[in-house]
Amino acid sequence: MAPTGIRLYPPAALSVNRPLTKTRRHGGKVNALSDDPLTISDWQDDLFAVLKQHDIRHVAYVPDAGHATAIRKANADEAIRSVVLTTEEEGIAYLAGAWLGGERGALLMQSSGVGNCINTLALVACARFPLLMAVTMRGDWAEFNAWQNPMGQASEAALKLMGVMTWRADRPEDVRPLTHGAATMAFNGDAACAVLLGQRLIGEKQWVKE
Repeated sequence: MAPTGIRLYPPAALSVNRPLTKTRRHGGKVNALSDDPLTISDWQDDLFAVLKQHDIRHVAYVPDAGHATAIRKANADEAIRSVVLTTEEEGIAYLAGAWLGGERGALLMQSSGVGNCINTLALVACARFPLLMAVTMRGDWAEFNAWQNPMGQASEAALKLMGVMTWRADRPEDVRPLTHGAATMAFNGDAACAVLLGQRLIGEKQWVKE
């Protein structure tokens, strides 16, 4: 039987208290197993908690499953203006305007959107305003879609070439301190900073037979 759809492991089809660290195949499906007691929701909650801690008032994003918790909480928070983008580079210009208006913001995107931002990152380099980005990674571990691999593999290097400081979180317990550190350096130093949220945090997507 031909594949009939995409299944996300986790959080879409797994219990939230079983983050994916390894997989076992049975009859064309994937069962996720975990040795880590921390939950998927923990690190996603941590990410949003740090945004609140740093007085983020604007969250610009392109819809993405890895950022679902932060997006949902931003939409529900009356102190935050959440803005859905048609393409990721719009968020850089939007957050520049927010900063000129005296308010802080963050850009949430997937690694496939990093390529869209490269030219617009010149605005940060020339105008020197703070830019905080959280990037969910694709194409760096157990990727089913080969089209995600080139940008996923090049994202960190591309960001660094444009003067963006980067930190990579592959463990749930790293998300809070690394995001806090990036936010501190962005807003205290008028710098572009990005936290790369590794694909092992988010989970494996698979074509499966139903």
